[in-house]
This record gives sequence, structure tokens and C-alpha cells, in this order.
Amino acid sequence: MTRAKFRRRTFEFGIRYIRLAESLRKTTVAQIIAKQLVRAATSVGANYRAAIRSRSRADFVAKMGIVEEECDETGYWIEVLVELGLLPKKRTSALQEEANEILAVTVSSIKTARKRQQI
Repeated sequence: MTRAKFRRRTFEFGIRYIRLAESLRKTTVAQIIAKQLVRAATSVGANYRAAIRSRSRADFVAKMGIVEEECDETGYWIEVLVELGLLPKKRTSALQEEANEILAVTVSSIKTARKRQQI
């Protein structure tokens, strides 16, 4: 996958989660979790953008590490919403799958960059 395609994919990831958060009930708990979810999901794309503009391989690895953490956190918040019954699991399965795929690509990129760093 090219950088441009992955950049677009991570951007759209954040947008999908913003739309999901907007659809949640207006209860205090749902809104607090929605804010955390949006923060984490949009951070994936923002930090990937920063990573592709990194100044060194070490900087790239560090920023991709943030992408990894934020993507994993996004998955966590979705699990919380499902566990609390605020979202049906059916509605989140495609989003969770996308999060897992982005996480896998990110981890693979980090491993590749670390290997190249050692050369």
C-alpha cells in the first residue's frame, strides 16, 4: 500500500469514528467515551501524517509507535461501548476490522523501519 493510500485510509478512519460518536446517545457516559474515541481515532491519521514527514528513521519509528497506540486505544473504546450496551457489536464489527488492519500495517511498518535502522 502506498503512503498516499494509507494516509487517506487513516484519515477516513477518523472520519468514520467521528460519525459514529455523533450517533451515540447524549448521556454523560456515552459522550465522555465518544470524546475519547474521537481523540484516539483522529490521532491515528494525524500521527501518520507526522510520521511520513519525519526527519529520520528513528523519528518515523517513534511516530508510528504513537499511531499504533492510538489505533489500539480506538479499539478499546469501541469494546467499552459494546460492553456497556451503548452500541451493538454488529454495528462496530467493520470498524473494529479496519482498526485491526490499520494496526497490522502500522506494526509491519515499524518492524521494517527498525530492521532498516540496524543496517
